[in-house]
Amino acid sequence: MKFCKKFAVSLLALSFVANLYAQQSEKTVESEYLSSVEDIVITELAASEELDNKLVALQYLEAAIDDGRTSPDMMVALDSLAGEGITAQSRTNGRLMNNYPQVRAQACDLLARVPTEESKTTLKKIALADNEPMVVTAAIRALGEVGLNDGDDVVDTINWVSQKNLYVNPTSSLALEILVAYEKLVDKVEDKASMLQSVNKIAANYNYVPSVRNRAKELSKKLIASSGSNNKKSDAK
Repeated sequence: MKFCKKFAVSLLALSFVANLYAQQSEKTVESEYLSSVEDIVITELAASEELDNKLVALQYLEAAIDDGRTSPDMMVALDSLAGEGITAQSRTNGRLMNNYPQVRAQACDLLARVPTEESKTTLKKIALADNEPMVVTAAIRALGEVGLNDGDDVVDTINWVSQKNLYVNPTSSLALEILVAYEKLVDKVEDKASMLQSVNKIAANYNYVPSVRNRAKELSKKLIASSGSNNKKSDAK
């Protein structure tokens, strides 16, 4: 009798585990299915020629990033939206039909929240190729937030943008984001001399508002102090 009771209990336990495993498997399959459907929807919306559809795609992408469930397909769509009208152009009778700066700017801000080498590469490309201040500003801000700077590649990109901003169309908002990005990357810079030169040019340019120039002066002092400290350490060795 005892043996029968133990056997019955074992069967119930096995049945419970099997049922639980089946439920988990169903949830996994359902989750994967929903994820694949979302990927398809986002991809199609991003590829649409309609501006409204692209904005909806960005909303879906933002929600996915908020939930930490980005996929390779989603990142491809986000990369495409960041280059909408720049790296991917649609023309009718020679006229550019998909020049949507607001889409590119929003996509750059979302890329900042996915700090990968791929995101960095896309943001560098947009920062160098785009001529819309709002987009370039978003790309520079995002590069600072991503925080990757292997071999000073990002700082070199920001230096180039800063130089262009100085002479082509000095914009204080862009200059400010350049300074903020420098501040975030300063501990990851190999050649601080080029960064210091760029900062000093911003500090000396009266096309920028006083608050931007003052911030540049403060950053310049920090860079000089940091360089002096590093030189002393090298001499000590």
